Amino acid sequence: MTHGIQPADLGFFSTLASAGSLSAAARELGITTPAVSKHLALMESRVGLSLVNRTTRRMSLTPEGELYLQHARRILGEIDDLEQLLGVSKATPQGLLRVNATLGFGRSHVAPLISRFVRKHPQVEVQLQLSVNPPPLTDDSFDVCIRFGAPPDARVIARHIAPNRRLLCAAPAYLARHGTPKVPHDLTRHHCIGIRQGEEAYGVWRLSSGRGKSLATEAVKTRGNLTTNDGEIAVNWALDGHGILMRAEWDIARYLKSGRLVQVLPQFHTPDADIYAVYPQRHQLAARVRAFVDFVAAALGQPLGVGRP
Repeated sequence: MTHGIQPADLGFFSTLASAGSLSAAARELGITTPAVSKHLALMESRVGLSLVNRTTRRMSLTPEGELYLQHARRILGEIDDLEQLLGVSKATPQGLLRVNATLGFGRSHVAPLISRFVRKHPQVEVQLQLSVNPPPLTDDSFDVCIRFGAPPDARVIARHIAPNRRLLCAAPAYLARHGTPKVPHDLTRHHCIGIRQGEEAYGVWRLSSGRGKSLATEAVKTRGNLTTNDGEIAVNWALDGHGILMRAEWDIARYLKSGRLVQVLPQFHTPDADIYAVYPQRHQLAARVRAFVDFVAAALGQPLGVGRP
């Protein structure tokens, strides 16, 4: 019997982990579920360790399996990078591209872009995963992350894709019932829709006025009876007239243009949340990564046309 780790095992195990079950992996690999189970059993026999916890409906990786997966993906990525350096791919975008994006923005903007991207580059296989918060920058589970705000880590490349302000807004019906705030402190007397996302202080909105040396920022502690970690749900609550919402203009621009939402306190500045494409430095030579980031930048780099203060 051949012992140790075989090169073919790396891609197999990466696909198995991404699929989440033996049957799903079988469909992706074009083989039978028993064949997947047999391959996994042979792998575990060769390394002398259990890599996967199996149940009737689900599977999960053991700690050793997590370590195996981490190194397998790194090695597979380095093989792709080597092909790029040697010109094997002839700069044609191809291979596996793992993309991460936030739930709402990923669903409404990134997913449709991927649909158009793979039509243009059919040799690229894209796996999109949506999450409330971006994965750790040290995580090697993704090739490109579309995120809000520049990462503070110099070990990754962060390409600015598009400006993206957070705006205050509300439905006209809500403002008709409760009045329109004139200054930031007025928000304390309104129903404000809360979003728990990322590491930002929850329930505190920062509004600024002036520029340069005259810049003044006021932190307002908001209140309200509706809170969620899903931005799309929060926007729908605002559309239903439940209160004032602070949300990125990419998510509400169409409602502001149609009049279903009205900008509140437009003369005050709220924190920016510019859109960035973030990827490891070692992927900057990969044609599939370069092509995808260029494609996203071209598509999202158009102005939204929402008035600025």
